[in-house]
Order: sequence, then C-alpha cells, then structure tokens
Amino acid sequence: MPACVARTIVVDDGSEDRTGELAKAAGADVIRHERARGVGAAIAAGYETAWRHGADVAVVLAGDGQMDPADLPRLLRAIDEGADYVKGDRLSWPGVARVMPAHRLAGNVVLSWLTRQATGLHVSDSQCGYTAITRQAAERCNASSMWPRYGYPNDLLCRLALAGCRVVDVPVRPLYGDEVSGVRWPDATVVVPALLIRGAFRRRLAGRR
Repeated sequence: MPACVARTIVVDDGSEDRTGELAKAAGADVIRHERARGVGAAIAAGYETAWRHGADVAVVLAGDGQMDPADLPRLLRAIDEGADYVKGDRLSWPGVARVMPAHRLAGNVVLSWLTRQATGLHVSDSQCGYTAITRQAAERCNASSMWPRYGYPNDLLCRLALAGCRVVDVPVRPLYGDEVSGVRWPDATVVVPALLIRGAFRRRLAGRR
C-alpha cells in the first residue's frame, strides 16, 4: 500500500482460501463474512468500518490484482481538489484496447453509455471498481444500502447523482492476466439495466436533470 494509506481493511466475503488469515498476518483489519454476500455488500461493510475508525475518505482497491496501487494518490488528489466521489477510468488509458479483453471493453462501453443516460453524470468507465469516496458523500447517498451484488457501481452512481454529489473520473491503468470473469450475462443484461431504470426514475421524480 502507498504511504498515504492510514489503515487497510480487508473484507473476506465468505472466501474458502486463506484470504482473511494472510491479510490479518500482514497487519490489515479483517472483516469476515461467513457466507458470500456480494461485492456491493462487502464494499459497504468496508465503508462502515472505515467511518467507524474515523476515516474521512475510503478507497476501494480490489483483491484481484487488476488495480495498480500506484494510481491511488491520483484518486486522492481529485478528492483534495473538491470531488465527492472519484472513479477510476480504464477506458481513457492509452492502449486499453490492447490490454482489456474485447468482450469486456465492449460491455463497459455500452454499460457506461447507459449509466450516463440514467444519471446525467459524465462517467467514462462506469464499471471500474477503483474508487474513492468521502464520508460525507457516502452518508448523503446512503451508500451502506447500495445494491449488494454485481451492479453496485451503477446503483451507487445513481445514488450519488440523486444526492447532487460531484463525481470525477481519473484515468487508471487496466491490469489483466488470465483470470476468468465471474460476471454472468444476466447481471449485465438484466440486473444493471433494471438498476439504471430505477435510478433514472427516482432522479426524474426528484426533478434532477
């Protein structure tokens, strides 16, 4: 972790390996879910723990090796410059098409366009999970109750837009190996669009553009 990180919180979401054990041995605070609750629920648990320890800003850095810790200071710099929520943007990184698998790139482009239409936010890469959020923004948009599974980034962006939070993109380096995505097609083609429709409807009811 970069030196700017004051506390590392690892959420072990029902894993069956030694994730929690190794993280604790490395000095992290470990939250253990006995059964998997979903990535959104894991992040919400991490947020709540960070706020309980007095943090002003929480950064999400996934454990899949697809996020470069060297990019973290740039996310925090955007917070210092007035952003409420900073989102990593892999699609603006030079040469992303050579690194990101074609089907993931195409899916991200489509879902990001749909997210922009639903939220009114100028987000380039809606599905990137490399993010930083202030405590005030998390409280304003009730991040603790965001969608618990895949699709949480879209639900959270809808909540942030409804709360009038300032969302900023920061280019981050995409990292991919030979891992296989666990995202199911029904999540991308049914769940996310449904969350966006709900978010757009709530936004319209609130009179936001």
